[in-house]
Amino acid sequence: MTRPQEDTNTARALQGLQSSNSSVRLRAALAVGAAPDPRFVDTLIERCATEPDFYVRDMLTWALTRHSPAVTVPKLVDELRSERGQARSQALHTLSKIGDRRAWPAVTRALLTDADEEVARAAWRAAVVLVPDGEEAELAAVFATQLGRGERETRLSLSRALIALGEVIMPALNAAGTSPDPRVRQHAIATQRLLRDPDAGFEFALEEAKRIVALGPAGQEG
Repeated sequence: MTRPQEDTNTARALQGLQSSNSSVRLRAALAVGAAPDPRFVDTLIERCATEPDFYVRDMLTWALTRHSPAVTVPKLVDELRSERGQARSQALHTLSKIGDRRAWPAVTRALLTDADEEVARAAWRAAVVLVPDGEEAELAAVFATQLGRGERETRLSLSRALIALGEVIMPALNAAGTSPDPRVRQHAIATQRLLRDPDAGFEFALEEAKRIVALGPAGQEG
């Protein structure tokens, strides 16, 4: 008896997700998440790849987390092969929110070192959530290859991802601390500082690391 009304609501929500008005898209994503239906999943994922508004993207991710992982995870994993950077980064972000470790094999080294910084940062966050027990040190070694990369926000994202893995990161950081690249050494030392003192703040830790690198062995002793 209610099926025609449900179909009407579904059509209205799907139409709303395609609206040119971001507020309408936001409300549509909220409605979809409030009443999960597998028929929405493909449209939600497609919209994530192109949605320009941060708040709408966040709501799209929330709506996807409201659906069964059995439906969403395989489709999101497929999206990781997209040529569109936003599609990859948003799929990774959504997988990190779902937290289903069956997605772990899809978080490849290629994604962790992706040339698109938004993709790489999303991959780092997802990897920390999804990494199986016992594989943290191997992940830290891959993370360490990215030390010194990018500007402040990218370096801070990587430091946070490393620190989330705990003490297993120390061998990788110690090795990076001997790199011939001063940016890599600075980043490694700053991350070590933050691991020991999370309240120090990234800017303070980075400035201290720059001083240590500039002073060389004498700075390490200080």
